[in-house]
Amino acid sequence: MNIGHYSLPMPVNEPVLTYVPGSSERLRLKAVLAELKSEVADIPMYIGDKEVRTGKTTEIRPPHEHSHILGNFHTGDAKHVKMAIEAALEAKSSWESMPWESRAAIFLKAADLIAGRYRPYMNGTTMLGQSKTVYQAEIDSACEIIDFLRFNVHFLSEIYKQQPISAPGTHNRLEYRPLEGFILAVTPFNFTAIGGNLPASAALCGNTVVWKCANTQVYSAQMFMRILKEAGLPDGVINLVYVDGPTLGDVCFKHPQFAGVHFTGSTGVFNQMWKTIGENIGKYQSYPRIVGETGGKDFVMVHPSANPDVVATALLRGAFEFQGQKCSAASRAYIPSNLAVAVRKKLIAGIKGFSMGTVEDFTNFITAVIDEKSFTKIKSYIDSAKRSTKAKVIAGGNCDKSAGYFIEPTVIETTDPKYVTMCEEIFGPVLTMYVYPEKKYSETLQILDETSPYALTGAIISQDREAIDEASSVLKNAAGNFYINDKPTGAVVGQQPFGGARASGTNDKAGFSINLYRWLSVRTIKETFDPPTDYRYPFMQPD
Repeated sequence: MNIGHYSLPMPVNEPVLTYVPGSSERLRLKAVLAELKSEVADIPMYIGDKEVRTGKTTEIRPPHEHSHILGNFHTGDAKHVKMAIEAALEAKSSWESMPWESRAAIFLKAADLIAGRYRPYMNGTTMLGQSKTVYQAEIDSACEIIDFLRFNVHFLSEIYKQQPISAPGTHNRLEYRPLEGFILAVTPFNFTAIGGNLPASAALCGNTVVWKCANTQVYSAQMFMRILKEAGLPDGVINLVYVDGPTLGDVCFKHPQFAGVHFTGSTGVFNQMWKTIGENIGKYQSYPRIVGETGGKDFVMVHPSANPDVVATALLRGAFEFQGQKCSAASRAYIPSNLAVAVRKKLIAGIKGFSMGTVEDFTNFITAVIDEKSFTKIKSYIDSAKRSTKAKVIAGGNCDKSAGYFIEPTVIETTDPKYVTMCEEIFGPVLTMYVYPEKKYSETLQILDETSPYALTGAIISQDREAIDEASSVLKNAAGNFYINDKPTGAVVGQQPFGGARASGTNDKAGFSINLYRWLSVRTIKETFDPPTDYRYPFMQPD
């Protein structure tokens, strides 16, 4: 019997390890990288209590070394999606009735396992499978996923405490239930932490989940799934399948017990999901929750008072860390004419100073983009800029896929603030800068706000407080995460809840309590201790 109120202290963010030469974490990680590369992993789907191997496999190769095979994962079809739904629904009753502190303990144990002996394995699979540098992996597949697990427990405990007032003679209370049905989690390649958080946050709230990760994230996703199993997650609570998107949607979005989707990916895919759900709305037993974080065309607005060193650093880090494959990456910059020469010079010098290559060489700042499809798309934008009369490539621009999918960090300068690379999401190491007349700061703010359909992240760099306030006001709807004198990337769980609006998603703020409310359904209960026995009210008595 669940008796007692359990204290869960406010967590602190997981410290980022340095991996400096000679450190124990560096030596251990290098050993794990060698171990992982020495094996060819055979990766099943996880459905209910089964590890499902279909015999139809897809190879996993490092994006930076596509001659090497890390493993093979078994792909499924509609039958396996149906199996996953059935497993989720079968597990639902016992999972949602499990005491809250027991559910929380599973995810807190998973966080401790990742913080401890599994840290190099989460980082190693992310580095090799998604071509992240050691630092980018550490802040993602170790620290951020640990933070999500720990902070979500804290946030949910705070939600459960929220109760209404009661009048004399009554007791009012709120019961926070999971949604009725199953949750679908669809996760991207670029953040292992997102891959873990989307299914885990819904499951923490008592829901059961069908999880489809991107094929290019399977290597780290299966490692997280194995850790959850070791932490005690019951069979069927989270079911990991590797199927194509159309097959997944065709089965899940037609199921009467589809209760919601937790999604991170492209705007186009999310729009199609929303449309399909709307077309099937009459089939569902309840209105599904639709939560999505999609694309971005993230900006850095520079005021004439800005320090050029601050600007260049924000752009070099914000645009090119993890090869620009962040939905928050700086993708368009507005540079005042008085700073253009200095900023241009520093960007060119910075890119020339970047080292590019395999993730196993810890001195590299840049590695490969995720796959050939991405390589081809990004290259097409660069090639088009080289031919354009409205733009020119002023730094980088070289592409080579002979050994890995390497694209040199590239800066395009355009004379047209509505040039295509100022408007469209590229999702690669490409930054476009537009030089505006320094006296037209206010006008340029308006242009910025009207240029892109997205509204995920953005930054203002200025030493003028009034200019900062003006930008904050004019651009209030242009970014769900707004940074002052900083790059527009690097949101930390519990510090900067993450999400945007417009074409960037539903702004349900992962890494905060706002997101968890979406996976709860509230029942209000009123109990009257001494109920009336006569329908007549006092005012009805005669004079």
